[in-house]
Amino acid sequence: MDSINFFKGYGKVNNPSENQQLQLQQISSQKALQRRRIILSASLAILLTIIVLALIGGLVHESATEPAEPEDELNDSGESLKTVCGVTQHLDSCINSISSLNDPPRSDPVHFFNLSLQVSLRELANLSSLPRTLISRSNDPKTESALKDCVNLFDDSLSQLKNSAELMKVGPGEKKMLLTEMKISDMQTWISAAMTDQETCLDGLDEMGSTVVDEVRVRVHKSNEYMSNSLAILNNLKDLVAKFGLKMP
Repeated sequence: MDSINFFKGYGKVNNPSENQQLQLQQISSQKALQRRRIILSASLAILLTIIVLALIGGLVHESATEPAEPEDELNDSGESLKTVCGVTQHLDSCINSISSLNDPPRSDPVHFFNLSLQVSLRELANLSSLPRTLISRSNDPKTESALKDCVNLFDDSLSQLKNSAELMKVGPGEKKMLLTEMKISDMQTWISAAMTDQETCLDGLDEMGSTVVDEVRVRVHKSNEYMSNSLAILNNLKDLVAKFGLKMP
């Protein structure tokens, strides 16, 4: 009997009890559950990171691919005018003369050129009456002769600017002024010729030793300054149009 009991006791020592097996299974299940939780948490963290990076990347791409807008400063009509007049040699007179027209705000260099041309045309129209007024006051035949030449030269100059202004008119059914290469070339020629006519008038008065030459020179200088502004804008019109994000026809 003792032998039998010994073997029974030996068997109990070397085989885990059912409670121990159950505990081991529970521990194993808990570890497996913890591993699954860790894996799930890591997966969620990675997924959230990918989503956040995708959103950031989308915002960056949207910002980088937005159509180029004109510079912020060009959105303001006053700054737009300053930019256009910046290509001239007489910035202040360009800005002040165009601003004096009190035209509705625009951010279009072609429109500003047209306004500059209107300023030049208005000033020259006022100037063209000056030689006639001086003739009526003069007692010097030589001065009168030179002034009569000035009358013809100023009339021709005025005609050149009127030709340019005609090209800027909007035709039937057109919504905006269209400037072609040929129109720009013609206006460059006409404005330059108008400026030359005025200088020729002054040269004639100088040759005659006229006493009114200084009075005429002051007025011609102002008129020529406005035309110089118009010509400078016209000469740089293509670059200005591109800077404003617009296109020439």
